[in-house]
Amino acid sequence: MSDLQQRALSAVEERFGDDFLGADSHAGQHWAEVKRDRIVEVLTMLRDELGFDMLTDLTAVDYLDKGERERFAIVYVLYNMAEKGNFRVKAWVPEDDPEIDTASNVWLAAPWAEREVFDMYGITFAGHSDLRRILLPDWYEGHPLRKDYPLEGHGERHDFERYRS
Repeated sequence: MSDLQQRALSAVEERFGDDFLGADSHAGQHWAEVKRDRIVEVLTMLRDELGFDMLTDLTAVDYLDKGERERFAIVYVLYNMAEKGNFRVKAWVPEDDPEIDTASNVWLAAPWAEREVFDMYGITFAGHSDLRRILLPDWYEGHPLRKDYPLEGHGERHDFERYRS
């Protein structure tokens, strides 16, 4: 773990106490896990106090039947250009209330990525100024990146002409 990642992890743990759910790493990628209610504060602190000046990615992971804290996690990948290092923050989102606050007031890059997560996973971002589908038509039903979405879809392949217009 780099010095920058260690400082970020320590800062999140120290500042957010009970809302800090732990840390993990895999293949050289390190992250802090936090409660969704504090995500905007965590991201703001990492930007303002630790110099993470770029949101390079925002995505979701569906942990259906994997025994994790919740079904969904929103993952924020941050980058500090001055120190050339990244850090990830994971916020857990329950299946029965798939909503988290928008990060669009913290990162100018967040709104488009949040729309993609909304479209593909059905997770809403409270306070988002224009939360609507971005990849699929408005009338489309379902969220194709959810693990319980049928492999063959809901008939899209068999009704392709409908999707051409």
